[in-house]
Amino acid sequence: MPTKADEQLDIAPTEKLVAATISQDAGFLLAKLHASGSVLNNRALADFGLKERSYSVLALANSELEPTQREMAEFLSLDPSQIVALIDELEKRGLVIRAPGKLDRRAKIVSATAKGAAVFRQAEAAAREAESAALAALNGAEIAALKGLLRKALWGTSGLSAGQPGMAAE
Repeated sequence: MPTKADEQLDIAPTEKLVAATISQDAGFLLAKLHASGSVLNNRALADFGLKERSYSVLALANSELEPTQREMAEFLSLDPSQIVALIDELEKRGLVIRAPGKLDRRAKIVSATAKGAAVFRQAEAAAREAESAALAALNGAEIAALKGLLRKALWGTSGLSAGQPGMAAE
């Protein structure tokens, strides 16, 4: 709610605060974008009984990369117990299965079931719409550049691949 000072200056409170030095901090900007994007994602994924984390696990299970639970935990920056709980829930719904690893039978590979693949395809479309809404102020080239820079910041040049949309090999 605008204060009298805001009304006199005809500045919305959020516009006023953009002038704060924190609005130049990459960590703050990433957290703020993530927070607003999470709200949109979770709304979009609710129709499928998913939230961002369970959707991320389902996406990796659908990747055909045969990720293990441990690899998922590391990639998603989650505690292994969190991954187990997420997989348990998806497994109860018949969306994923666990299988012993090929090289290490103690490792559990997580794969999507046919039902999981179908749910994922629908949820992925909804997640892409949410992403478009979150990044509506950017054009296609800017979105590709943003994704490329984020991947580079996270994984360096090894995280870049000519096979990824909007990615250029360095």
